[in-house]
Amino acid sequence: MNEQIQLMIDWIEANLKNKFSLDELSNYMGYSPYYCSFKFHQVTGISIRRYILLRRLYLSTEDLANNKKIIDIAFDYGYSSQEAYSRAFKNVFGINPKELQVNKLPVQSVVKLTINKNGEWYKMNISKKIEVEKLHRDRSEFDKDVLHILNGQVMYEEFKNNRLMGDSDYAPFNEAMCVHATSEQIFAKEFITIRAAGHHEPVEGYIKKVIAPLANLFNKEYECIVLWFGEDMFCQMNLLTILSYLEQSGYEGKIFLNSFREDEFKVNQTELTLGHYYSVYKEVMINHTKPTNELIPVMYQAINIYLEMLHDDNEVVKYISNNNDLSTKELIKRLFELFPTVGYGDLQYIELINKVR
Repeated sequence: MNEQIQLMIDWIEANLKNKFSLDELSNYMGYSPYYCSFKFHQVTGISIRRYILLRRLYLSTEDLANNKKIIDIAFDYGYSSQEAYSRAFKNVFGINPKELQVNKLPVQSVVKLTINKNGEWYKMNISKKIEVEKLHRDRSEFDKDVLHILNGQVMYEEFKNNRLMGDSDYAPFNEAMCVHATSEQIFAKEFITIRAAGHHEPVEGYIKKVIAPLANLFNKEYECIVLWFGEDMFCQMNLLTILSYLEQSGYEGKIFLNSFREDEFKVNQTELTLGHYYSVYKEVMINHTKPTNELIPVMYQAINIYLEMLHDDNEVVKYISNNNDLSTKELIKRLFELFPTVGYGDLQYIELINKVR
């Protein structure tokens, strides 16, 4: 079955700029339209039409980056008008195509699906330091009075032990803010108590794991803070929490976001301005509602995924339910492959699988 789905994906990719016809795909495959549609969703966890929409819009961001005319891009990808393309684009990325083109903002990658990839392709290989070294050369001011906050202990140890950004300070954020409850005052006593309970940890253990490693953030003043977070939902919810804390604490220095894909360490650097992240944090992570402020696309996309994952019938849960005959190990492998924009780790997926079962 996986070979058949890969054939469907290959056909779709070869025809992304043509008007999609499920009948043509079914004729190519030799199966009924219903069978093609049902099996594609069962194996990949996404509908054919949704996959095509996201792939077209993502590929169009590359054309925008190359300053191609928006109206030409719209027609290239089968939209009836520039307005129709812009509406679809804003619905996915939270801003219109022109804003993205002018400001060069990061978006989540939607790469071609490849079923049953071999190896742990989804894990970032930080040992490939080319991108980091280039940033270091280009930003020599990042050596002094700078704190680099890394998403997780593994990344922190790699950066710190190899001094990838020179004589800067380094700190890990060892959290998974996309799961469990939180509080309005970030890193305060209530926050620690609630988060520790959610992770089934004693408060002392949570402080040692999460709070103590951030000591420099709490106790030192920096001219610049650089945030290294992936573009998936897991990382972006952690990023939102850190930015919200910086607003709460009245931080006035420069902030740079270095966002990257987990499977390909190519950094997109964006300077951020504080002002509304805490209100977004309260709307999204406390009240579980959509944000009212405009955000960088990669965070807007992540928030939509986060809110979707709060539902008991989200796409990941449906996929687990439809493939409940698989072992936990095989399920986790497939979930990593099929839902890279979610960004869950083993622990989060195991907890979700056990809940579904």
